[in-house]
Amino acid sequence: METLADLVAVGRDREGAVVDAPERNAPYTYGEFSTNAWKAGNLLRHYGVRAGARMGLVIGPKHPEPDDEPGWLGTTPDPLLALLGGACLGARVVLSPPQPVEARAFVCPDAWLDRYDVAPGCSRLAYGGPPEATGVAHFERELWSENPIEPPDPVAADDPFLDIDGATETQGALLSAGESIAATHGLNSGDRIALDAPLTSAGAIAAGVVAPLAVGATIVVGEGAVAGDVRYTVTSERRDGATVDPASVF
Repeated sequence: METLADLVAVGRDREGAVVDAPERNAPYTYGEFSTNAWKAGNLLRHYGVRAGARMGLVIGPKHPEPDDEPGWLGTTPDPLLALLGGACLGARVVLSPPQPVEARAFVCPDAWLDRYDVAPGCSRLAYGGPPEATGVAHFERELWSENPIEPPDPVAADDPFLDIDGATETQGALLSAGESIAATHGLNSGDRIALDAPLTSAGAIAAGVVAPLAVGATIVVGEGAVAGDVRYTVTSERRDGATVDPASVF
């Protein structure tokens, strides 16, 4: 594998669960996740996202509580589908983008959409909701009817991918970091990774998303993980057992 797009494609043939979230009756399987990431890529293409184009993304719960903050995944994988859908197009994904959001498309929880101003020409897609605002696409509803095949866009390892606070990481750099973490911790398919950190840094994305995807492990969100049940926890807090501090990755 050389790119995050390759990571999604490999996952299509994996067995097991990619995400274990309390709101689902059954774990989210790798095959389902990869197919939906391709659907997300094809959906974003309809809104003008292409190789090198900017795509704004706010990661958060589907239905945020008043004290929730951007970056915390909650119990839904929808923002991860948008993230990896952008990867499959070779897009530049800007996490928690500055305002006004200057991008071809902007994906955000519907409950937070009114916090963000977007520049002219930027399409808005909301997950959760469904959105009531005029001109806002419902991410999940449009995803459901999209083409479930891999987007045709060529993607390279040196494509700039993740923009956070003015710093950029390439697809290859994120994949390499995730594979290194998986090797260091002896991660294998069937292992479980507890995600207890906001996805607001490249290190958190590498350790909490890319590393488990690289080997077919399961990302546990919400309250579903216990200390003896996981290979490591992505967090900056002191914990019993193995942890990966996102700030230590890059």
